[in-house]
Amino acid sequence: MRFRTALALSAAALAAASALSGCMTTRADGSPKVETTSEANREGIKGVAKAPLRDLNVLRTKIPEVLLQALADPYERPQTKTCAELITLLRPLNDALGADLDTPSKDEDDLLDKGRNTALGLAAGAASDVIPFRGWVRKLTGAEQHDRVVQAAIVAGAVRRSYLKGLGEAKGCLPPATPSHELAGSPVIDQSGKPRYPIR
Repeated sequence: MRFRTALALSAAALAAASALSGCMTTRADGSPKVETTSEANREGIKGVAKAPLRDLNVLRTKIPEVLLQALADPYERPQTKTCAELITLLRPLNDALGADLDTPSKDEDDLLDKGRNTALGLAAGAASDVIPFRGWVRKLTGAEQHDRVVQAAIVAGAVRRSYLKGLGEAKGCLPPATPSHELAGSPVIDQSGKPRYPIR
């Protein structure tokens, strides 16, 4: 009996999702940076509340056009002749992807932010758990497939940005048309397995 009820709820959810699917979402802060489903789910209380709608594919992450173009051909040779033109091509990629690996990141040890993100992630998981057979629902509604496309677009955009910066380096351009090299000489990560924080 319980199985039939869960199955009926899943069927109803799929029917509702197919009727409503396709609403594209952007970041709550108005930033053009693309966000994955897990990032959207941790984006405050509204993100937590919308988590089941993302599982039903009613809400979908909008992929910036520049990343879709990169997904089509990340190594497309640009028709540029100057460093300024390369910067013009790199700017929308930086907006869509955020900071590149060649720039120092903010302090990753901010425990308050990590704790907040963890708590919101757990809350989003609990909200999504109300959907019976969630894994199957995500497959059948296309939410899982869309998440894969978002991830592929992010990777393609990163590859495109690296390719364009490599062209800038070959032309002798200065940053941001080439890697900044700010992190040159940074220590290599130690893999010895020592505790990161003191345990005494």
